[in-house]
Amino acid sequence: MPKTYWGEIKDPVHGYVYITEPEKKIIDLYPIQRLRRLRQLAGSDYVYPGANHTRFEHCIGVMYLAGKVVENPNISLLINDQEVDAIRISSLLHDVGHGPFSHVFEHLLIKKLKKTHEDMTSWLIENSEIREKLSETGFNPKEIAALAVGKLHQPGKAFLDQIISSAVDVDKQDFIVRDTFHTGAEYGFIDVFRLIHALNVLGENLAIEISAISAIEAFMIARIESFKSIYFHRVGRAAQIMLATAMEKADDELGLTAFKTPEEYLALDDYTVWTALKKCKSSRNIIDDLEKRKMLKCAYERTFYEKDTMVSNIFGLETYRKQMQNEIAKEAKVDPETVIIDVPTVPSVPYHNAVLMESMEVPVFSKNSINGKKAYRLSEVSKIIESLKGFINILRVYTNETNREKVEKATVKILGEVPQTTKISY
Repeated sequence: MPKTYWGEIKDPVHGYVYITEPEKKIIDLYPIQRLRRLRQLAGSDYVYPGANHTRFEHCIGVMYLAGKVVENPNISLLINDQEVDAIRISSLLHDVGHGPFSHVFEHLLIKKLKKTHEDMTSWLIENSEIREKLSETGFNPKEIAALAVGKLHQPGKAFLDQIISSAVDVDKQDFIVRDTFHTGAEYGFIDVFRLIHALNVLGENLAIEISAISAIEAFMIARIESFKSIYFHRVGRAAQIMLATAMEKADDELGLTAFKTPEEYLALDDYTVWTALKKCKSSRNIIDDLEKRKMLKCAYERTFYEKDTMVSNIFGLETYRKQMQNEIAKEAKVDPETVIIDVPTVPSVPYHNAVLMESMEVPVFSKNSINGKKAYRLSEVSKIIESLKGFINILRVYTNETNREKVEKATVKILGEVPQTTKISY
């Protein structure tokens, strides 16, 4: 059945993105339009002035790439028209549950409500005006809510979830290309269309043809380099920590996590919350510092390259971090509140566990006319990935400018000197 196209959106990364009439109706809903007021990389603009792109354009991009995946004959022959439409709409909606300042707000969601932005996405799809519009346009809201976060679990078709949520999903493909484009921190060429055209299905799971190994390697390396230079840049993280702290301090007064309805949650965006934080007694000093670019200072930084996650997991525990912060503060003779230990396993970090290489183990396959498809693990066929495999974690200690020298000396005394080779950003 031919599709009725409404028109196109010009995207700076992918070019013209053609959208259908039903997609246009979903895009025009308030929950989607709100994404224009949620920056993709809150805090990164303190390092990269161009990093002011939003969740809205990212979601358009993810929908576009998902559309390209389902055009791949290896995929399209296994799905019907309704599933094609569902994949595109679910991809469009995959980030609708983000809060103000995107992943920074997730720190509060997890701490106060034990919820992630994926939980909020499913909740909004099933309980806001999105539900009615999906039903009107022939979609099942419950199925879309599950597929949008990679949890549809349709029997025999695990690959449907994996298009949106996997090691090489369209979400990652878009944000890496988009974030490097807007920051200018581009490390190598990432050929997402080579990856998309090399996709196939083994059993019921997505896999990539071995001939695209160079594209996979470039993609994985780009993830790691983007993590170090963008997502966990010491200054960008300082801004994110300050925002997270401001929201946590103001939560009781502003009720940031006290929402009961989708409408109350959707009223929270970067603009409304920033304005509220400026007026709130508990948080106004932090916002004032951010507006004047008086940032937290990194007093200590160390990178761990581990084949297991023990070191990372220890520092990921809030009780252990608090204990260590108190020890450093006591040694430095400063207020414990002015010492902050930061590691990427803390949920407020964008792209949680972004460099846990085990999760990037991608099924690859070779095919021949005699034996058909033969599956491999990526690390079996790529020495580059085998070398990278493991866990990279960065431990930093932040404090204010006044205490920087004292905290640095105290941390070195407690945690040891930092080898020059472990410093990754300046």
